[in-house]
Amino acid sequence: MARRVFEAWKGNNKFVFGGRLIFGPDAWSIPFTILLILTPVVFFSIFVATHLHNEFLPNNATGHVFFVGVILISVFVLIFLFLTSARDPGIVPRNSHPPEEELCYDTSVSSDGRQTPTVQIPRTKEVMVYGVAVRVKYCDTCMLYRPPRCSHCSICDNCVERFDHHCPWVGQCIGVRNYRCFFMFVSSAALLCIYIFSMSALYIKVLMDRNQGTTVWRAMRESPWSVMLMIYCFISLWFVGGLTGFHLYLISTNQTTYENFRYRSDNRINVYNRGCSNNFLEIFFSKVKPSRNDFRAFIKEETPRNITLATTWEGPEEAEEENREERRQKVEEDLDMDEDVMKLQQRFNKEEEGIDQSHQKIDIDLLRNESNERVPTTRSEAKHGRTRGDAQDDELVAGSSVRESRSSAAAEEGR
Repeated sequence: MARRVFEAWKGNNKFVFGGRLIFGPDAWSIPFTILLILTPVVFFSIFVATHLHNEFLPNNATGHVFFVGVILISVFVLIFLFLTSARDPGIVPRNSHPPEEELCYDTSVSSDGRQTPTVQIPRTKEVMVYGVAVRVKYCDTCMLYRPPRCSHCSICDNCVERFDHHCPWVGQCIGVRNYRCFFMFVSSAALLCIYIFSMSALYIKVLMDRNQGTTVWRAMRESPWSVMLMIYCFISLWFVGGLTGFHLYLISTNQTTYENFRYRSDNRINVYNRGCSNNFLEIFFSKVKPSRNDFRAFIKEETPRNITLATTWEGPEEAEEENREERRQKVEEDLDMDEDVMKLQQRFNKEEEGIDQSHQKIDIDLLRNESNERVPTTRSEAKHGRTRGDAQDDELVAGSSVRESRSSAAAEEGR
């Protein structure tokens, strides 16, 4: 049965509803973020908004404006949180094999003199962006050259276009397709903190005006929930408010968080900066790019490719270890061959002790030459599945050949 793309996805993402929604690997943080948003909203609606409604417009339907305001902003925050977390941030599809047009074939010479063809991939290449040469890097994991402003997220294990950062609060990477929603989520969360803080402070002011001569401390003791909400929102505003201001600066200069922190000290020219107004138009009023991945599509089977990338996947230490093992094995086989030759030499010396020294020298030379051609090593016999009986037969054949050579030499001498 054919599988869908999301079922065989190699990244660390989590898919729900049959691949219709995609989350990051730390999606468990989303319920915690929702809890941080809804908790102050609930306490504000119960302990502050109700009293404000009774104080100002108790008999008028418009008195519910305090409830409507906090609920409306909260709904916007949750919607933008969902759109940021549950959509493709701009993942670049992986390649099943390296790009063939970028392969460089090279022939390397090993230590034993053999030539080994290898395939090399340049680590970087240059592309033109607005008439300026920009260097892009090769990603070994995704087997592609990353597009400009693209980076590989180590948490999601994906290459993301216009990668900004990986946000643990939304459990997703922030890229070209969800950056706008992320900014709206952060800014609306900051607006919610400002609203709850200001309404809680207004209720403290109402308590002071209702009881003439009441100090601030007495009013705060009368409504402790207002004080806790003000403290909570003040602390949260430092985070979401500061993040909103920082991203406003990034948008005005057309930078990403990754670029700002990585290239801050390089003093390089920002080729993407087209002016403050055009930068804002690009972020907020341009059309969102369609996803480059169809996670619900069926996988198409591809023919296997045998490409060995020695310089990319095989380290020099592994190649050196393999060459060292081959040399060691060759030396051992040579030693085994010399040992077999010596054994045969001793055997024939015992059988032919009365032969003249000159004949013995000729026999030894003939024996060594014959053994180099016919006598196999013990290791080679084991590799080729030869038995001990076969080895003995070879020794008998070698002995008969030596005896024949001796007879021929004796006949020649007699002549």
